[in-house]
This record gives sequence, C-alpha cells and structure tokens, in this order.
Amino acid sequence: MYKEIDSNKRKTVLVSFLFVLFTLALGWVFSKVFNSWGWLIAAFLVSIVQGFVGYYYSDKVALTMSKAVKVERKEPFLELYRIVENLTITSGLPIPQIYLINDPAPNAFATGRDPRHASIAVTTGLLEIMNKEELRGVIAHEMSHVGNYDIRLMSVIVVLVGAIALLADWFMRSLWFRRGDNEKSQADTFLMILGIVLAILAPIAAALIQLAISRNREYLADASGSLLTRYPEGLASALEKLKEYSKPMESRNRATAHLFISSPFGTQKMQSWFSTHPPIDDRIKRLKSMVTK
Repeated sequence: MYKEIDSNKRKTVLVSFLFVLFTLALGWVFSKVFNSWGWLIAAFLVSIVQGFVGYYYSDKVALTMSKAVKVERKEPFLELYRIVENLTITSGLPIPQIYLINDPAPNAFATGRDPRHASIAVTTGLLEIMNKEELRGVIAHEMSHVGNYDIRLMSVIVVLVGAIALLADWFMRSLWFRRGDNEKSQADTFLMILGIVLAILAPIAAALIQLAISRNREYLADASGSLLTRYPEGLASALEKLKEYSKPMESRNRATAHLFISSPFGTQKMQSWFSTHPPIDDRIKRLKSMVTK
C-alpha cells in the first residue's frame, strides 16, 4: 500500500505538471492564431485557478452535485458507521465523514484531498440491497481509494481535464470573430487549422487519459479492499448485484462519474468503450481468482 501511496503522490505531481504544460501549449497556439498573448495568460490563469479549486474544494463540489447529505452515528445508519469504524481500525486510516445519497440505484464513492479530509457517500439503494459482508466489501473498496490517495489524483485530473475543455470551447467560439478576415498568410492558415484540430482533439485525448487512469484505479481498489476485509467474495457478490441493477442513477453526472464504484449511467454495453469503469465481469473474475489462490 505504501508503494501505491507514494506512486499516486508522484503521479499527481507529474500529471498536474503535464496537464498544465499541455494547457499552456494550447494557449500559445491559440495566442498565435489570434495574434494576442491574452490566450496564453488565460490558459495560465485557468490552470492555476482550476487546480486550486480542484485540490481544496473538489470533494464539496462532488458531494453537492450528487445531492449527498451528511448522516450521524445513529439509527438507521449505526451499522454503516460500525463497518466504517472497523475498517478504519484495520487500515489505520482516520474515520471519514459519511454521506447519504437519496437514490434507488446502488452505488458509492469516496472523495477528498487526503485521508484526513475524506468523505464516503453511499446511496439508499446500496443500503437496501447489500447484506453486511457485501456492504463491507464496498466500503473497503472506497477506503482503499482513500488510503491509496486515488481521491487526490482523480480530483486533480478531472479538474485539469475540465480546464482544457473550457479553453478549447472558448477558442472555437472565438473563431466567429475572425470570419471576415480574408487576408491571411499561409502561416496564419496553418495555425488556424492546427488550432481547430487541437481544440477538437485535446479534450478527447485528456478525457481518454482520465479514463485509463480511472479504470486502473478501480482494479487496484478492488484488490486492496479485498485484502482489507480478507474476504474477496463479499465485494464480488456486491459487484454481481451492481451488475444486475442496470438502471442509471437519478443524480448521475459525467463530471463525478469516475468517483463511483460502478458507472452511475448503468451497465449498457454501448457505454463500455467510453466508461470510466472497467467491465464488472472482469472485476468479478479477478476477485474470484484471488479466492482460488
């Protein structure tokens, strides 16, 4: 686990640096197209502001967007709190804040910038259909995201991806103001074409990087969570139930989809190519292989 924590901390710094560098490169190209350094300055400011907000406030944003409400340590959530407390003792992590999402679709997610500022949210649907061992498996999965610092890495990535998408959208909209300019050199035309291509492909490339990292983190959290409970069957059984419930969440949002244990958009096959989560069947298969070893 310590190797993963160190790895995620290094990845957070590296990914943040590369995304900021890429954002500045976009700003430079867009500045050349419009012959104004304002685009480069805007790219720098967007990167800094988005990074700051993502690091310190992404958890509050995610909880608000999911309509999550904090619950106290009393009935009917006493058993949930006990499961969380027992797992924190086993893992050595601080007790996270517990939130409830009023949604019939079973799901859960963890968020926060580090274990001391972590929160775990579960849906009413999850509490209704999971038995104690299955619920332990799901919570252990989310605790692993906290312990492995996945929550910090994914929060930073999603905000920087949003910054690139925002900059690209501004560029495409600003092109309308250049339609009447017919005196362009070949260099200007080339830069214009390059800017349009980058504006279209940059958000796609950034999102694909986000998906790849998110999927890998889910596999790791499954394995780490199973080691935490020493009962992979519990999480495997929970994933089976999540697979059977194919309906999307009522409070689904693409900005926070990568945080959940399973896709809040349901399990339709057409979404598997662009899903923030690996196929549930593959995850179940890996968990069951841990039992046979």
